[in-house]
Amino acid sequence: SVVGKREVWQFGSVCNPSHTMHRVLVKAGRAALAPATRRTFIKPAYDLAKKVMPKISNTEAAALSSGTISWEQDLFAGDLKLKKLVSTYDVKLTAEEQSFLDNETEVLCEMLDQHQIEEDQNLPPEVWKYIRENGFFGMVMPKKWGGLGFSGHGHACVIEKLGGRSPTAATTVAVPNSLGPGELLNHYGTPEQQEFYLPRLAAGIDIPCFGLTGPASGSDAASMRDAGVVVEENGVLGMRVTFSKRYITLAPVATVIGLAFKLSDPNKLLTVGQEGITVALLPTEPNPTVPQGIPGLRTGPRHNPLGVGFMNGTVQGEDVFIPMSAVIGGEARCGFGWNMLMECLGEGRGISLPAGGVAASRLCALAVGGYARVRKQFKVPIAEMEGVQEKLANMGAITFQVAAAQGMFNAVLANGEKPPVLSAIMKHECTELGRVATLEGMDVVGGAGISRGPMNYLASAYVNTPVSITVEGANALTRSLIIFGQGLTRSHPHLLHLIQAIQKGDDMDGFNEHLSLIIRHAATNLGRCVTRGLAVQLTPKSGDLPGYYEAQLGRLTANFALCADVGLTLGGGLKTAEFLSGRYADALSNLYMGYAALWYYQSHKHVKDLDKVLDLAMYDVCHNIQEALFGIQANFPVPLLGPIMKAATFPRGREYHAAPDKLRKQVSELITTPTEVRALLTENVFVSKNPNDRVNQISRAVSMAVEADKIMSACRKAKRQPTTEEQAKIDAAEELREQIIQVDAFPTLANQEHNHQGMTPTWTVQRAAAEKVAQ
Repeated sequence: SVVGKREVWQFGSVCNPSHTMHRVLVKAGRAALAPATRRTFIKPAYDLAKKVMPKISNTEAAALSSGTISWEQDLFAGDLKLKKLVSTYDVKLTAEEQSFLDNETEVLCEMLDQHQIEEDQNLPPEVWKYIRENGFFGMVMPKKWGGLGFSGHGHACVIEKLGGRSPTAATTVAVPNSLGPGELLNHYGTPEQQEFYLPRLAAGIDIPCFGLTGPASGSDAASMRDAGVVVEENGVLGMRVTFSKRYITLAPVATVIGLAFKLSDPNKLLTVGQEGITVALLPTEPNPTVPQGIPGLRTGPRHNPLGVGFMNGTVQGEDVFIPMSAVIGGEARCGFGWNMLMECLGEGRGISLPAGGVAASRLCALAVGGYARVRKQFKVPIAEMEGVQEKLANMGAITFQVAAAQGMFNAVLANGEKPPVLSAIMKHECTELGRVATLEGMDVVGGAGISRGPMNYLASAYVNTPVSITVEGANALTRSLIIFGQGLTRSHPHLLHLIQAIQKGDDMDGFNEHLSLIIRHAATNLGRCVTRGLAVQLTPKSGDLPGYYEAQLGRLTANFALCADVGLTLGGGLKTAEFLSGRYADALSNLYMGYAALWYYQSHKHVKDLDKVLDLAMYDVCHNIQEALFGIQANFPVPLLGPIMKAATFPRGREYHAAPDKLRKQVSELITTPTEVRALLTENVFVSKNPNDRVNQISRAVSMAVEADKIMSACRKAKRQPTTEEQAKIDAAEELREQIIQVDAFPTLANQEHNHQGMTPTWTVQRAAAEKVAQ
């Protein structure tokens, strides 16, 4: 009860106008609940809870115990302070990371020609060599093993810069740093495995991949059919394993393969370890850790992921003998593979794939925003057309949101936290928003976006979008199953304790205690919903925009927490109510995006007019949360609870609406003209030094086009001719504009002559007419 009181009375200054009302409501609610919380819940209630609550599987338990909880727990508690985020979290590149970004990464980007890469379906040999020799595969590897020892933020920034230039190169570099076996070896490998493999991985001598997905196990990876049996052959303890993996990035060129499979031990040969999912490391050639190699291991053939060109393929083997020395961590780690995967690979999901979404959004802000200023139709830049401005404004708000989300998550990692729930939110939100930004960009550039060739800077990002949406947990299932499903259990202040009491089967005292706490928690958030709903009506927007939106998010956080508490009435049914779970996930994800935006703004508020972008982004966030909660309330299956939630959270109906057109017009102008906002939102986008590169041309042309248009406008108003100097500026801008509006054209495509013999007609008009009459 002491904790409960602290939660109630310290809910924050955003509700100051209604403190008295809040106290009255909470006291009244607790008085009404007092008999319920004092009495012991009868045994039948406990027995019923044991029946309706599904048992937590071993794989679910591993997921729930992996990583850490971060500030999303305050969202489930119904009370989060922006001050806490600002004082706790900060992130910046180290000098070494910044140098690597400014030098090695720039050199690599300049070497990349995405059009040619897609034509060849491979990176050029010199690019592979440069990546491997310059530490790109060992960015996150500790320095003690020869790696660069980069932080999550440094890792993200490198992938982001590469992603804006070449999704193929970004994917190639990302996998060893996030999805490869290096992290598993670093945490769980035996000393012999670490000493042999880690320096080779850091130096790019070995190329790693990780085989998890199979034909029957996609997002449900734990249902894999790949199986092994412990055996002893020729005095060597090992396993006979049959496996078939697909969609494995880098598999066709990998020299060492991480493999997950289900291990059984029917003959009880294991002296340590246990049956269950196990992870082994299979070299393609014999080495000191596996002297006999892995005969029967097959890598390849290649898949073709939408023609993007990165290496992706299969890993297969039938009844392959794998010595126990190949198990990561040795025999003692048999059966602990799922725990190892959950602990190590979740962090990468919040870095690499989101960085791709950020890269696509920033590229759109830079190149599409610039193109809209340069390209003219009806004698005006298309950036001045309202239909285009709507899309440009969306791109600006999205770029701000994903940049803020990335910075926030990287700061959380820098604080020593490894939150799988926030990692899932990052993967879903940044890839989804990156998709929207790219689609908006394609609409703006029109024909220039769909004409493939060296001049097209956007098509590859567009084509790669479904890849990011699909891998590492398809977004549809991440939204409907993972974000809220795992978040509720992990981050709710009392639920996990209640579940544990139920799972024990004989802990009725614990059941009573934690159920009482959940009821009190709901009562507290009911009070917050009412009082904060009143308080925001009195909070002015002018003068303190961040404060205004913190008040709105405080109110919406309480609304979400109350609805989450009410959702517990569904018991185990909530686990399969994916429509509802998806909407809860939308609300939770947008709360994260909203607080991240406010946090990010605090460290960049010196940027002129950034408040306008914040305003537009927060319009979207608040509206999204409201609509998600309305969807929950309208579809809640328990009678009356939906209307009750609505009355408590939105008694006045819908209060958050789409942003006004005037604001969208302002944001559109900010990303299409040389402004501080444009500079911030497009930082870390690679711009080639080649003057014939299209992004280079657009970057140079924006300021030239703006100045030339101002000169021509002034001349028209003054009814005069430009001066010689002015005309030179106009001519230079027009010359560059003319280059930018050109698109690629090829004599032939796919080395096929289009005007071949089959295109020559073998009939005449007279013959065709005669045949028609005969019919």
